[in-house]
Amino acid sequence: MSTNVTILIASIQNASTQLNRYFSIFVFIFGVLGNMLNCLVLSQQKLRTNSCAFLFLISSIFSLISILSGLTTRMLAGYAVDLTNTIDWLCKLRAFVLFASRTIASWLLTFASIDRWFSSSINHEYRKRSSLKNSYRNMYIVVSLSILLYVQIFYCYQANLINTPLKCYGKTTGCRMTTDLSYAIITIIIPIMGMILFGIKTISNVKHSYRRVFIEAVTASNVTRNTATHQQQRWKRTDYQLLMMLLIQIVLYSFFTLPQAIQKIYSTFTEEQVKPALQNAVETLVFNLLLLLTYFSSGISFYINTLCGGQIFRRTFFDIVKKLWRC
Repeated sequence: MSTNVTILIASIQNASTQLNRYFSIFVFIFGVLGNMLNCLVLSQQKLRTNSCAFLFLISSIFSLISILSGLTTRMLAGYAVDLTNTIDWLCKLRAFVLFASRTIASWLLTFASIDRWFSSSINHEYRKRSSLKNSYRNMYIVVSLSILLYVQIFYCYQANLINTPLKCYGKTTGCRMTTDLSYAIITIIIPIMGMILFGIKTISNVKHSYRRVFIEAVTASNVTRNTATHQQQRWKRTDYQLLMMLLIQIVLYSFFTLPQAIQKIYSTFTEEQVKPALQNAVETLVFNLLLLLTYFSSGISFYINTLCGGQIFRRTFFDIVKKLWRC
């Protein structure tokens, strides 16, 4: 191996270390602060009684858990003091909490998309399914299935491994394939497909509903016209703002998480290949970068809601700030 290649490999490895050491701190503060503020706003009475906002709230709680369980160790890894790399039970527990919480958060966003689809439907029976009771039921189902999906980590994961992306990783090829493909497909790809599908169907429902209200308003009496217009404005003020928050979150969530899903699938099917040192160094750097971007996606919802959530979210947030300021 030439001296230039050796220097290049050392530079790439150093970049990976610096990425874990410094960028992870920024993402940690950004994500923890954002999710805490999101939970504070969405837990207010006028928002948490909305079925979609409730799902946002629980998703933010589990996003916060995923950041605390995952990024804390990434920051320590930058200083070579990550205990999950050497302590077996801590490795297993951290991986289980991280994967389960991230799966719960992503699937709750999918159910929030389904809830918006139900809410925007012109079919009364569908609209009835957009309820707080159904949101609670969906939450319990998602939490239970996510725990069952990743309980295998307590067997599969092991500390002190070598020749793996992380020292705390799946101990066998079968374990790594099971965990990586489960994460890529069930935690990322399928939820994103569901979010996009029901987001498109919701937009279609809204357009159809506006067209229907307009036709009814033109053909009806003034009283009926005013009532229809008032109902349309009411949907716009509340549900439309929640829909915009959701759609923008779906786009950014897809942008920040899909690359890691692709990387997981790639690494799963190429791990048996003998790769040169330079390629290994580059793949490790890409792995670390894409991993940190997924944490970024877990902490971005508050900032989306503040910028795109309309007056309802911002007014609630500023009311909380005023109350705290008076105290």
